[in-house]
Amino acid sequence: MKIAISGAGIAGATLAFWLLHAGHEPLLIERAPALRRGGYIMDFWGVGYSVAERMGILPAVRRAGYQVNEVRFLADDGRKVGGFAVDALRDLTGGRMTSVARGALAAEIYRSLDGRVETIFDDQISEINEHLNGVQIVLESGKKRDVEIVVGADGLHSRVRELVFGAEDRFEKDLRYRFAAFETAGYETRDENAYVIHAATSRQTARFALRRDRTLFLFVFRSELLKGAEPRGPAETHALLKTTFGDAGWESGRILAAMETADEFYFDRVSQIRMPYWHRGRVALIGDAGMAVSFLAGEGAGLAMTEAYVLAGEISRASGDHAKAFAAYEARIRPFIEGKQRTAETFASSFVPQTKFGIWLRNQATKLMVMPGAANFMLGKSLRDDFALPDYG
Repeated sequence: MKIAISGAGIAGATLAFWLLHAGHEPLLIERAPALRRGGYIMDFWGVGYSVAERMGILPAVRRAGYQVNEVRFLADDGRKVGGFAVDALRDLTGGRMTSVARGALAAEIYRSLDGRVETIFDDQISEINEHLNGVQIVLESGKKRDVEIVVGADGLHSRVRELVFGAEDRFEKDLRYRFAAFETAGYETRDENAYVIHAATSRQTARFALRRDRTLFLFVFRSELLKGAEPRGPAETHALLKTTFGDAGWESGRILAAMETADEFYFDRVSQIRMPYWHRGRVALIGDAGMAVSFLAGEGAGLAMTEAYVLAGEISRASGDHAKAFAAYEARIRPFIEGKQRTAETFASSFVPQTKFGIWLRNQATKLMVMPGAANFMLGKSLRDDFALPDYG
């Protein structure tokens, strides 16, 4: 089958890999002019880790990743006031865990395609015209392609979802946070293999030392601090962050100054996508396009890889019956994904404390992680994936 995939990121490239593996002909369409690089560091474990293992890319992903030793909470003067050793989490995952940049993981997945999948960069689908025997897609460039299935793997703000299912605000659940991520070179303070966090009321700043003398920064704040409309464009976003974090203490001033030198800058809502169904006709959704769990779930990339693996398997198992394949895909994975969304929504209420007492309480709780069984009690449920990967042969 000829299958068009909108988005060449983690979900889309994983789907292309497994479709190719099963003898299909995937086509990747990516609106960016090249593969996206960088992105925030994320923990990678669970079923997505197992999918990467089955793809044979796990050694490369681990080499590209970081073995974080510590999550460290700091006071305004730089004193450690909370945190825990990441070994506690590795023990809970049986050592099957690493931390990797989103862009690095996507690059390793795309590299595994070994040039065997046609990719159209700097373009996106503008029309989807379904007919009896397939779908004609029209790209913004004017190109047309005839395929049998279209899959939207184009992220939280999916164009395919908008064209086929409706406007984003019908499906988005705002978790009431905003976040910004960026990298710079030459930041003078480095804490190797430690995720360093500073909290102020309703705001949180973090940094992580990357290779080649680069540093990743992450700003997160509760949406009530917006005090107006969402920012439009880099200038308004920078101004908002300077207003929001200018008096946040710790290294906020230096980090805001470093922000001005960032090559790439990412700002968005922390949201989930919740839909009553993930397919319509010959079109299906995977990853953030159909079921974003938000980064508060901790394993969005791994879940996207799992969804891609299952969809590819069900397409092959259905022997060309796309309706049967899509229904089996949803029935198999929907309960698992919805459970992850509920967990992330619950966690959102306490992710960035709103008071000084809440910050103190969170810091004290993290210190308890050294006690036997404490890590399992606090985080064990969120680190366990109650989903068995099918064997599609």
